[in-house]
Amino acid sequence: MRIRVPNAVRDVVVGNAAVGLIKMLRWTDPHRMSDFAAKVMRKVGPKLREHKIGRNNLRMAFPEKSDAEIEDILLGVWDNLGRLGIEFAHLDRIWDHDPDNRGSSHIDFDPASEERFIQLRDDGKPALVFAAHLANWEMPALPGPAHNLPSAAVYRAPNIGAIADMVMATRGVNMGRLIKTGLDGALKAGEALQEGLHVGMLVDQYYVRGVPVTFFGRQTNANPLIARLARQVECPIHGVRVVRKPNHRFFVELTPEVPPVRDADGKIDVQGTMQKITDVVEGWIRENPDQWLWLHRRWR
Repeated sequence: MRIRVPNAVRDVVVGNAAVGLIKMLRWTDPHRMSDFAAKVMRKVGPKLREHKIGRNNLRMAFPEKSDAEIEDILLGVWDNLGRLGIEFAHLDRIWDHDPDNRGSSHIDFDPASEERFIQLRDDGKPALVFAAHLANWEMPALPGPAHNLPSAAVYRAPNIGAIADMVMATRGVNMGRLIKTGLDGALKAGEALQEGLHVGMLVDQYYVRGVPVTFFGRQTNANPLIARLARQVECPIHGVRVVRKPNHRFFVELTPEVPPVRDADGKIDVQGTMQKITDVVEGWIRENPDQWLWLHRRWR
């Protein structure tokens, strides 16, 4: 006789276990645990079904690469995921960039990015900022609030209540205003821009109701939210990426303004602008393919 566990009960058990694990990890050394988790995921990851999805994605994106090269990239993907899991437990402590004492920080900006950041902070205008699932993709939302940039971040809440509450509490410490995706997510993001905030979001996952774009030579759908908001509010668009470096270091880059594509009437063309943003993301991924999340179905 099989005993069926109600979904609500299962979610409570899983949620409480996940929250307990994250609380426990906060008492550990983040660097040692990061190395350990990366090592474990390099062993476990290739046995999971997502490894096959990643392999197929990479073969489509890089047909010129050998099987050995693709497997090596995938090991890097699992390595990154292991580290990301540990870093999430320390999210409120991970941003330690100090422009006056660079030797003590684990985070590096190039001088041009710092100048752009200061300009964004001091110009009194709203802006849209896009990021991708590269390296630690939670980090692009951290520098704004840490350095007095009025910020908001659009995020997707986990389905399990206890985990969603924990994520909100962890991110809310240092990510500025949090805007949950949903029926009113776009409205709240637009309101944040009208208030002069800088609104950030991830733009690199498949979106069923999205606009068609070309990504690594193949058509897929992109979430048009950022382009539609730019059309509505007419504010600058920038990209921010994080690159994982050896010895638990990160490099952060804020791009120059990405000019939107406009139609014959001068209005922002949503599809054209999303293609331009997708091209920027593809360029980032080509530089560090082992740091992007290849494990979801980007092409359908």
